[in-house]
Amino acid sequence: MLQKPKIKYRKDYQKPDYLVDSVELTFFLDKQKTKVVSRLKLQKNYQEKKIRPILLNGEDLKLLSLKLNDRTLSAEEYQILDDGSLLILNPPSEKLELQIENEINPESNTKLSGLYISGDIFCTQCEAEGFRRITYFPDRPDIMAKFRVTIYADRTKYPVMLSNGNMVKEGENFVVWEDPFPKSSYLFALVAGDLAMLEDTFITISGKSVSLRIYAQKGKENRLEHAMKSLKKAFAWDEKAFGREYDLNLFNLVAVSDFNMGAMENKSLNIFNDKLVLANPETATDTDYMRIE
Repeated sequence: MLQKPKIKYRKDYQKPDYLVDSVELTFFLDKQKTKVVSRLKLQKNYQEKKIRPILLNGEDLKLLSLKLNDRTLSAEEYQILDDGSLLILNPPSEKLELQIENEINPESNTKLSGLYISGDIFCTQCEAEGFRRITYFPDRPDIMAKFRVTIYADRTKYPVMLSNGNMVKEGENFVVWEDPFPKSSYLFALVAGDLAMLEDTFITISGKSVSLRIYAQKGKENRLEHAMKSLKKAFAWDEKAFGREYDLNLFNLVAVSDFNMGAMENKSLNIFNDKLVLANPETATDTDYMRIE
């Protein structure tokens, strides 16, 4: 007999014990052994003096090192729970800065949740609880934090390396992205690959120029024009219907063939199933064009 899912009521909501102010993520991309370094600044979210442990969700992660306030924690100071989560037992009451190093295997990640490989492209899907498959984190939507992301990879193989926000720095083998607006972890995104791009510009209601870039696998770039026209219409519709002006300088959209949803509305880096992006008159029907728009 199938069990009925447990119903969660609003009255049962419990606020998180700790909030995250900011997140610094560093990725060293490798198909089988990607290392993730996470630096979290946390603050208590409760009043009583008794210290509560810090619970960080995790799934299919290999913990490499764990520091709290620049001190390496001993095995007696934390636990890995049965579901893969990390429990820090006796944190201090004031300053809370965590540094976590863990390893993941994107190539073996067939759940298409977290960081995985689509063809030769690194791609993420974090809704609803996929971020915990990337690094240890309080992976719930009421935790809002600012993200700064550094991605290291072989640029000859992965010339395009994207994340949320604006690109603030770029080097021979790395890029740095910064999102100045707090967001939930399920809206985090990362893409890296050898991709083709179609670029255009949208002028917002206040006269600001926003770069629009749509990426797809090479050889498919001639099927992106309708998606770009639809994207510009969407920007204009938001302004007309809601007075909502885009708040960054760049908007990226990536079409991938392996994606477990139609699309995902990650801040400034939307990831789409390419069936809802690619179209040309020779192969697409009117319905295809309508679905994309």
